[in-house]
Amino acid sequence: MTTRRPGLGVLSRFRAVPGIRAVASYRRAWLPKDLVAGVVLTTLLVPQGMAYAELAGLPAITGLYTTILCLLGYAVFGPSRILVLGPDSSLGPMIAATVLPLVAADGDPDRAVALASMLAVMVAAIMILASVAKLGFIADLISKPTMIGYMNGLALTILVGQLPKLLGFKVEADNLLGECAGLVRKIAEGAVVPAAAAVGLGGIALILVLQRFLPKVPAVLVMVVLAIAAAAVFDLDEHGVGLVGVLPEGFPPFTIPEVRLADLAPLLGGALGIALVSLADTISNASAFAARTGQEVRGNQEMAGVGAANLAAALFQGFPVSTSGSRTAVAERAGARSQLTGVVGALLIVLMLVLAPGLFRNLPQPALAAVVITASLSLADVPGAVRLWRQRRAEFLLCFAAFAGVALLGVLPGIAIAVALSVLNVFRRAWWPYDTVLGRVRGLEGYHDIRSYPSAEQLPGLVIYRFDAPLFFANAKTFRDEVRRLAGADPRPSWIVVAAEPMTDVDTTAADILEELDEVLNAQDVHLVFAELKDPVRRKIERYELTRTIDPRHFFPTVEAAVAAFRLRTGAEWTSPGADGTAGPPPGGPN
Repeated sequence: MTTRRPGLGVLSRFRAVPGIRAVASYRRAWLPKDLVAGVVLTTLLVPQGMAYAELAGLPAITGLYTTILCLLGYAVFGPSRILVLGPDSSLGPMIAATVLPLVAADGDPDRAVALASMLAVMVAAIMILASVAKLGFIADLISKPTMIGYMNGLALTILVGQLPKLLGFKVEADNLLGECAGLVRKIAEGAVVPAAAAVGLGGIALILVLQRFLPKVPAVLVMVVLAIAAAAVFDLDEHGVGLVGVLPEGFPPFTIPEVRLADLAPLLGGALGIALVSLADTISNASAFAARTGQEVRGNQEMAGVGAANLAAALFQGFPVSTSGSRTAVAERAGARSQLTGVVGALLIVLMLVLAPGLFRNLPQPALAAVVITASLSLADVPGAVRLWRQRRAEFLLCFAAFAGVALLGVLPGIAIAVALSVLNVFRRAWWPYDTVLGRVRGLEGYHDIRSYPSAEQLPGLVIYRFDAPLFFANAKTFRDEVRRLAGADPRPSWIVVAAEPMTDVDTTAADILEELDEVLNAQDVHLVFAELKDPVRRKIERYELTRTIDPRHFFPTVEAAVAAFRLRTGAEWTSPGADGTAGPPPGGPN
């Protein structure tokens, strides 16, 4: 008998950490590619980190602190080889909407940073708990149409919110309509700073042109370098253009965020919304890049990795982060092979803060606004909304409702509306599922929808009815009413065969309604017959003791068997629609 040494269990858990496994399996040939990719990635991380921090209503330096720590945290606990995390344009407005209303009237930046850090702690806790509970499927709560609408609304919100900074003035407003009105009023009053507008609009044009025609060129870096050069050559600060200024020197200190007890409830609401969007981003980005690199997506471990990244950022004056498709794509194109790319990026930012904190002091604020606006344009999916309009108007309405929720009510209410609409849409489809009458079509096997085949033949006295959903409390009365309508046709059918293959469940409420329905039909000499009922559902029906009223002989393995039994009993022959007026009526309920 062998005894297991106590240290082996700890050692095995230690080796299970993704970062430790990555180091153990690292290939020396990857090193040059990871180093180069890290340098290239840093050119994007710095300006975007600063810009997205200001988008969140926080000092620009916190964007760099957040970038450093989340990259290091994910490198240790994240399972993906090349996924890049950091401040995100889709989270910025959500952070601002959560934090800024809680900040004192004087706009204390230290309090704003503490609130944002506590928000990141909460997001981390939610993600890690969701990982432990294996709740990755929660990302599916937001359907694609509602996500398109939410992102379009978010893009518009970001665009309008950044235009004043781009043009060199400020607008005080609490909602999108107020910001639009203030923007128009300021422009009409001549508040636009020409030099700021030139830098901002020129920056947007340069980024878009380079991304379109020279995608391998780091467009954001080129724009930032030219903007800094322009600020130095033309003394833009003397022409009313705001500059970033010298950043605080050194590595961020370890800080446990301190907030008031009364702040926790509103922060939790924001954290839930941020965690949901971050989870959806993480799963989609991880799946996309895993498919291209041949890796396997481990959704629950991804959540743990993102949670660890958020916690690391939170303890060093950072704010919530998510995965970034654009930065991951840059790292991939630059040849990244492992998370060493992100570690190199983090170390280079630290070196910049320690050795050259004034490197970006002449960076114009309109240039940061240009970075954010171009990022917001990548969030929008107008062609997707147009496609929904053409293909399915009901889903376009969901898309538009989510868009309007974000645009008119705000980012956090918008995500709540998006989730609610997605869930309600699922419920609506289950409440009013598609149902139809089936008939025989010459030349085709099986039985087919008479809406698609109006010439389908039917048997006098028999209606084959299909209800495309599980039968439960919300739709059982819909099913009952439709069967009653079919039973009330003239001439009255003697059998109503339910093609029950789509019925994956029958709950107790539906069972009671089925029992009442069968008793009513029996009184009218109409028999309710089931065909193709799945075994688990059949066992539930027997457990509910429904066979006391529904004749056990009226359960058939296939529709063909039910039809054959009816023809043997009645001698009925197939007839074309309208041949003798006995064709069963099509369903009339909502679909």
